[in-house]
Amino acid sequence: MRELYAGMDLHSNNIQLGILDQKDTRIFQKRLPNQPDVILAELEPFRTEIVSIAIESTFNWYWIVDCLTAVGYTVHLANPAAMQQYNGMKFLDDKHDAFWLARMDKFGILPQGYIYPKEVRPIRDLLRKRGHLVNLRTSLINSLQGIISRNCGFSLNGNKIKQMTENHVAPLLAENEDLALSGEVSKESIDFLSCQITRIEKICQDRMKINPQYTGLLTMPGIGKILALTISLETGPIERFETVGAYASYCRKVPTIWLSNKKQKGKGNSKNGNRYLSWAFAEAAEYARRYNDQARTFFNRKSAKTRSAVAYAALAHKLARAAYYIMRDKVEFDGNKLFT
Repeated sequence: MRELYAGMDLHSNNIQLGILDQKDTRIFQKRLPNQPDVILAELEPFRTEIVSIAIESTFNWYWIVDCLTAVGYTVHLANPAAMQQYNGMKFLDDKHDAFWLARMDKFGILPQGYIYPKEVRPIRDLLRKRGHLVNLRTSLINSLQGIISRNCGFSLNGNKIKQMTENHVAPLLAENEDLALSGEVSKESIDFLSCQITRIEKICQDRMKINPQYTGLLTMPGIGKILALTISLETGPIERFETVGAYASYCRKVPTIWLSNKKQKGKGNSKNGNRYLSWAFAEAAEYARRYNDQARTFFNRKSAKTRSAVAYAALAHKLARAAYYIMRDKVEFDGNKLFT
């Protein structure tokens, strides 16, 4: 029986399917709509011969991976940031991309992304939605602070704007009807977002199973329940990272630079990795600097020699490395090991 390898170039509304055999012969190619029944029907004649299906990791890969794995196909999620296309090609299209995925999969050189378990994805995405709402609320607070500064000559603290037991905004803009409406709409929107953020936080904490990986993170300086949930969910099984350096790189806490003969020849993709983990450890570094003596001492020592941004990055990098060992070894945080 022949062995076939399929590649799928996934788009928002269609898929380009390409199937190769062991001799690199193109057996089948077709553009299909993003409809599971149509895709499965086209694959059915080759079902017993297909060894694996390679799919590019795009923003909308969940549904197609779940659809194919549910009926027994072996699926490999291609990491587009690590893939090398042919150089010197004059023409490339979706058909070429689909067969290129299948070819790399056939040769065993396909850079693969991690397929996050289906049952945990919803709670992770819900926590990401919380971050989206926090950003929206922050933009509204910044806008409202600007209105108050322009018309009152001073700025109102963000925590007072978010306070729901007392409205500190309305009295400041009451003299003008238009300004009062602007303040009222902004305050109501901020309060609504605050309620939704609190609702999501409660649900995430209730549904997240307590495990040593999560409880260990809570012992770290600068990390509370939300950051611990974020780090735990975005990391997934810590075993998928072979080294602490690989994990720090995934968290975007390792600088990218290309050197030749001790001279810089360029930079790599600084955004390669998980932006949510990057944010989480940046937040943890700020809180650790504020409230932990050892972290603050480390930060001050670094900032005395270089820019504060570099000191923040160094502290975030240290915390990411500590989190790796805490999750891997299921231990609690030890500041003496990290900062001495």
